Amino acid sequence: MSAADPSIGPGRIGRTVCVYCASSRTAHPEYREAAHRLGATLAEQGFGVVYGGGAAGSMGALANGALSKGGRVVGVLPRFMAELEWGHKGLTELELVEDMRTRKHLMLARSQAAVALPGGSGTLEELLETISLKRLGLYLNPIVLVNTRAFFDPLIDLLSRAIEERFMDERHSSMWQVVSEPEQVPEALDAAPIWTAAARSFAAV
Repeated sequence: MSAADPSIGPGRIGRTVCVYCASSRTAHPEYREAAHRLGATLAEQGFGVVYGGGAAGSMGALANGALSKGGRVVGVLPRFMAELEWGHKGLTELELVEDMRTRKHLMLARSQAAVALPGGSGTLEELLETISLKRLGLYLNPIVLVNTRAFFDPLIDLLSRAIEERFMDERHSSMWQVVSEPEQVPEALDAAPIWTAAARSFAAV
């Protein structure tokens, strides 16, 4: 698909999306299928992908989906994971880092949006840290949750409860968007409300 294709929105070409996802091989196959579809969709729509660099589970499926459509895929992998041979061998680029903290920082620094697929404690930690950074006006880019199998429903309910209980401001609910299908991600990224450092004025409630 060429850059002139009318289905590709303005500003998508050259834009890179950070994707948080899981390495589990035993989770429901629908999660890996959705990850593969997301990778393919992003590549077809002109987005690059940066992710955790793994070859297994949704991580590997995401990368394979993007690569199958000629997409650019950058993995950021801690050295101890490389030593365990957890890294994907066919990426456009694999950057090795010293620790998990550096990995998270680089994944955000090398992208212009964050997308979360279902996952375990690591995925949830990455997602919630990004939401916290956005609340503080330190991260200003779109955040999209792909709600495969209604996985994120409890988290969405919990965040809504935090707002209801005045731990967060009502305006914080616009920090993230939720879609049910991977193919809806590009449109959600384009439609995400503008967020600025002015969010610091209501970070504390």
